[in-house]
Amino acid sequence: MIQFFYCFVTESKPLMTCCNTQQLVTMDSQVTLAASFLSRCPSCLQNLVAHICNVVCSPNQSSFMNVTSTETIENKTIVLGVDIFINPEYMEGTYKSCKQVSVPSTGQLAMDLMCGQWGASKCSASKWFSYMGDPEQNPYTPFLLHFVETNTTVDNFVPMNPDVTPCYKGTNKDTPPCSCMDCEESCPVPPPRPPPVKPFTILGMAGLPLVMTLVFLGVTSIFISFVCWGPSMTTGIATALLRGSEEERRTNSSVGRRLAGINSRIAMGADDESSPLQSKRSSVVSSTDGRHSSDTPSTAIVNPSSLAEKLGAALEDVLQKMFYKLGLVCATHPWTTLFLGVCVVTALGHGIKYLRITTDPVELWASPHSRSRLEREYFDKHFGPFYRTEQIIIRAVGLPPVYHNTTAGVIEFGPVYHKEFLLKVLELQQEIQALGQNENAGLDKICFAPLTSSFTGPTKVNQCGLQSIWGYFQDDIDTFESEDVDDEGYVTNYLDHIMECSQNPYDSECLALYGGPVDPAVALGGFLQPGERLLKDASYEKATAVILTFLVNNHHNKSELVPALEWESKYIEFMKNWTAHKPDFMDIAFSAERSIEDELDRESRSDVSTILVSYIIMFIYIAISLGHMTSCSTLLKDSKITLGLGGIIIVLSSVASSIGFFGFAGLPATLIIMEVIPFLVLAVGVDNIFILVQTHQRLPKLESETYQEHIGRVLATVGPSVLLTSLSESCCFFLGGLSDMPAVKAFALYAGMALFLDFLFQITCFVSLLALDTLRQSENRLDVICCFHASSKSEPPPEGLLYRLFKSLYVPFLMNRLTRPTVMVIFFGWLCVSISTLPYITIGLDQELSMPEDSYVHKYFKYIREFLSIGSPVYFVISSGLNMSDTSIQNLICGGQRCNMDSLTAQIYIASRQPESTFIARPSSSWLDDYFDWSSIPNCCKYFPGNESYCPNDVTMCSRCDIGFDNYTRRPDPVSFAKYLPFFLSDNPTYSCAKGGHAAYSQAVNYNLGRGNLANVGASYFMAFHTILKTSSDYYGALREARVISANITDTINTHLQTLGSKTQIQVFPYSIFYVFYEQYLTMWYDTLKSIGISLLTIFLVTAVLMGFDICSALVIVITIFMIIVDMAGLMYFWGVSLNAVSLVNLVMAIGIAVEFCSHLVHSFATSPKETRILRASEALTNMGSSVFSGITLTKFGGILVLGFAKSQIFQVFYFRMYMGIVIFGAAHGLIFLPVLLSYAG
Repeated sequence: MIQFFYCFVTESKPLMTCCNTQQLVTMDSQVTLAASFLSRCPSCLQNLVAHICNVVCSPNQSSFMNVTSTETIENKTIVLGVDIFINPEYMEGTYKSCKQVSVPSTGQLAMDLMCGQWGASKCSASKWFSYMGDPEQNPYTPFLLHFVETNTTVDNFVPMNPDVTPCYKGTNKDTPPCSCMDCEESCPVPPPRPPPVKPFTILGMAGLPLVMTLVFLGVTSIFISFVCWGPSMTTGIATALLRGSEEERRTNSSVGRRLAGINSRIAMGADDESSPLQSKRSSVVSSTDGRHSSDTPSTAIVNPSSLAEKLGAALEDVLQKMFYKLGLVCATHPWTTLFLGVCVVTALGHGIKYLRITTDPVELWASPHSRSRLEREYFDKHFGPFYRTEQIIIRAVGLPPVYHNTTAGVIEFGPVYHKEFLLKVLELQQEIQALGQNENAGLDKICFAPLTSSFTGPTKVNQCGLQSIWGYFQDDIDTFESEDVDDEGYVTNYLDHIMECSQNPYDSECLALYGGPVDPAVALGGFLQPGERLLKDASYEKATAVILTFLVNNHHNKSELVPALEWESKYIEFMKNWTAHKPDFMDIAFSAERSIEDELDRESRSDVSTILVSYIIMFIYIAISLGHMTSCSTLLKDSKITLGLGGIIIVLSSVASSIGFFGFAGLPATLIIMEVIPFLVLAVGVDNIFILVQTHQRLPKLESETYQEHIGRVLATVGPSVLLTSLSESCCFFLGGLSDMPAVKAFALYAGMALFLDFLFQITCFVSLLALDTLRQSENRLDVICCFHASSKSEPPPEGLLYRLFKSLYVPFLMNRLTRPTVMVIFFGWLCVSISTLPYITIGLDQELSMPEDSYVHKYFKYIREFLSIGSPVYFVISSGLNMSDTSIQNLICGGQRCNMDSLTAQIYIASRQPESTFIARPSSSWLDDYFDWSSIPNCCKYFPGNESYCPNDVTMCSRCDIGFDNYTRRPDPVSFAKYLPFFLSDNPTYSCAKGGHAAYSQAVNYNLGRGNLANVGASYFMAFHTILKTSSDYYGALREARVISANITDTINTHLQTLGSKTQIQVFPYSIFYVFYEQYLTMWYDTLKSIGISLLTIFLVTAVLMGFDICSALVIVITIFMIIVDMAGLMYFWGVSLNAVSLVNLVMAIGIAVEFCSHLVHSFATSPKETRILRASEALTNMGSSVFSGITLTKFGGILVLGFAKSQIFQVFYFRMYMGIVIFGAAHGLIFLPVLLSYAG
């Protein structure tokens, strides 16, 4: 440093100074602290040292300095104060050269540490020079230096005005200018950010809604025109589109008609009956006025059947015969069938004991192979997991602002600055710190203590990292209560101290007991206005909340977490009790690291009763509705309570068997599976139960057949339809297992297996139960208590009320000539409205929704949104493989002098200058830059003479390290770099050496010691901070931008490595604690469309094959299901349901349930022997529609209503609302729209 003090040496003149060598050495030691911060920028440091030289040692002092105050001590005159006349332009130039110099370890500016109470944000040239000259603020100033700013001579004093070197210029030809990070003028013009994607608009209006409005008007106009004025054209176009050619329009040998012939023969049990295919009834579409075409005589030419039609008819014939034989066997041997079913359920259910339920949010929402999960595991492995955080947010209630008179006027402080409030905060803080101390299991055993080491002994509670406003007072009440009077007579107290510390938390009087700073943006809350970003001149005095943050060490090994988990349990219990008896002027929200999992577990248990009530309602309805009760006297005989309960047991058995199967397979289950799959399987299972039972009731038993043959014929009638729906749904869900999202994948696989097993059990075990119930009823025995006989035989059951309503009222009304086009227009209109809302569906999951409203974590999430002012840390991790001892490699990473303009640190710095688009709030820390600074300070690196091992810098008996420096870069040479890096990472910062790297970087750098104890650097990270993130879009937007930044850094470094001739390729990636949860939202639309697309394609293929290769019918089903899903998306927009993994699971489930609403009806339509589409649609709706309505619709509707009363907001929003939508839209499309569509284009 002494070379800087030869500021008056020139080539022609010798050293001219008023200071002797000892004085220069003394100044050297005193300026060391400032140099440790400013040496990154040689121009700044040279200007500052030149200023000190002029003030202290200039031979021309008398020309600009006037002594204003002296004191005589022991016959010696001591100077107490001077006036220094100084040019304001010189002050401004010196200040500008230094104002941007950064401190990498803190992410702040040097002026935050060197401008007293103002900090960098409020500092100016005048304030900086005033701070440097005020001994009350600056302990390194021996007496008062009063700077008098003037451009002209005053009383013969010529203002000091030496030359200033701007930061963008070097001090000489061998010294580079300051880097971009330390001098804004050195920065290249950043490339312009790509403009944000403009929303699609037309003439200033939202584009998609306008387009869909025009589409609706156009299509509706065309449709109505054809309905009203072109019935023959309508018929021709519809048939041409769906049948393929003019010749096919005139034939009546369609696949559906051939299937109808087979189905009719089996249903009637008359194999010798002439097939409807032989009749001359018309098969063309009905006229659009609602009259059946059979009203007008017509003939049709019978054309030869195509190969596809023959194959389809043969397949249907095979399926019906197969189901007939299966039904006959199961009905003939019911007990054997049931026994085998019980054996299968028992065997598969045994796997439940091996079931593992996943509650870890990471395992739920992030694929083990996803980028965020792999990067998290890499970070945890190399640097350790992120700290466990215990946080308390304390809001002032009913307290007025605090007003304080200062030299700057009256300052209004927020209500949290009342003394009584702050003292209560300290009391709470100390009680928390005392938790577990009596059992030797206190906070000191688990906390993160950044400044402890093997030299400091066992950790004490006051060494634990704690972010609290009381850190500014070292938790001392006397310091808090102390007052003084300033030069102008104003009282200075704790409020002034808080103001000063909030602007300069690194001031020695502001450091907390643990030895580090308290970030005011972390310790205070509520000082930002809505939409305001955290700036360097934030109004911390406006705070309305105080925040306590305790940091606890985290561990990858779960067994090592036991002490932390136990302490957190005590902490949560304590906080619940303390909150219950808190003062009236406080409101508190708190959370522990374990809180979310604890509350999710409690939430799942608390809603068990709600779910049970929902299922009980459905069970009761099923048991009652299956029967055909005609009178009270035959009530127990005609009821189907036992059969209904048996059907429900079969449904639940299929769920249990599926869970057991995957328990054996080792696939973890989730709470979503436990809550959703029973609902899904019950929906499908109940529908099949109603169809089987009601078909058995409506299909008369022939005189010549036994009841076993009758049941076989019933199963032959409905079996292909049940196979169609069940196989479609199972395949749909099994292919949904291709999803990368664990929760969706597990749900899809469990659901697919449960539906498949449910189908097998229903066509075997339930058929056996139906046979036993038929036998019971034929023997005149009572239901439930089958040992007793009824007193009288009942008459054959009449048609059910719902069946009669459908047949007599609903179907004729729906097929009315005015109703049908109206239905088409309304449903198409709602489809257009739903499509127009798709871009506006919110993506994400509000944290508050994940917790019940009575949870303390729900309140905590709410307070986070309201009071938190800074975002999470983000770590830019650079993988191993670089030789950090190499200067050219260092230049790719560092941010100081001689570093590349596009280095890693420089790019993050540039990103931090655009926080509104990059979400980066502060420049990153840089262990490399701080290591350079640390090594250049003589008193920092020390070793024990005995063994040359590391020695703390404040131990006087140790020797200084002999660090070799590169003559050009002034950095440690390769050997010294590798040798002393471990020393730097072990050294705590002190007043004499502020750059010690232990606190900031001990976990940031991986290295291994090679030959000669030289360190080889592996992976390392550079930490920055995100801006405050409040919404899901903020969180995944921050992730997206961080990945863009890291990708650019990776490309830049690898390009330079290739230029340097290196074959090494490295990877830079960002990591923050929340990335693993929000990565799914980056591809949410892609995942949604992929899952829905796979499901629809699967349903189309399975339906086309099982419907006898009937492409038309398969298209009708898929189109209707697509409309249901799109309308569900519209409901999500209007009812405030966001798109996330939970709603995606529900949408996939909606596809499965929609199959139940559509496929049975279409299969019944395709196999109907009626002549016209209207008649076939009417028959299908009467027979199948009534079963679907009484089965899946009414059953689910009653159960869903109960979910609306659940405490869990997840249940209220994602289950109640979406389930209600599934049932309403499914029933509306399946029972209203689909029959009308079939009547036009079936």
